[in-house]
Amino acid sequence: MRIERLSQDKIRIFLTFDDLSERGIQKEDMWQEVPKVHDLFTEMMDQAYSELGFDATGPLAVEVFALPAQGMVVIVTRGKYDHHQYGASGEEELPEEIYEMEVTLEQSDSIVYAFRDFEVLVEAAHVLIGNITSQGKLYSYNNKWYLYFDPKEFEETALSGLVGVLAEFGDSSPVTEAVLDEYGKTVMPENAVQLLCTHFKRQD
Repeated sequence: MRIERLSQDKIRIFLTFDDLSERGIQKEDMWQEVPKVHDLFTEMMDQAYSELGFDATGPLAVEVFALPAQGMVVIVTRGKYDHHQYGASGEEELPEEIYEMEVTLEQSDSIVYAFRDFEVLVEAAHVLIGNITSQGKLYSYNNKWYLYFDPKEFEETALSGLVGVLAEFGDSSPVTEAVLDEYGKTVMPENAVQLLCTHFKRQD
């Protein structure tokens, strides 16, 4: 198990299938609310706190990505307390334990990430082209930029690296390629990473 901090409120956890099997968990168990999975998540949060000082108290958004024959990538994003719900006079009125999780489990035939800021998208492209990929399709849809990749075009190691970089800069999206083709605008139909790096410089 390997844990990395992506930002103040976001961490990325890499789980191999060996990590799961050592704890008696099958990949299919991650799609179910079973005690072993809860114990694994508690272990991950304990390790995140001890290694990175990441406090998982509060509402959490958890994204689980199954990578073919590789393992899983878990992205945990810490939300904010709703002070309107718990009172506005200070943190002392907050309940001692607020532990809400919104879990998204992804095992799809495509990888789609959304970017609100074009400069962040360009930065991600420059990281990707280093040693991961020059491919991808770029769309514009609902005031966001979307990068689409077909996981079948990647080896297992590259696929893990791809998801890792995309998760650092963007947000995973349930929007499908079909929706983007029909309702979005295709900006770069192929080799989007290469074209972004060719035409746009990363910020200093």
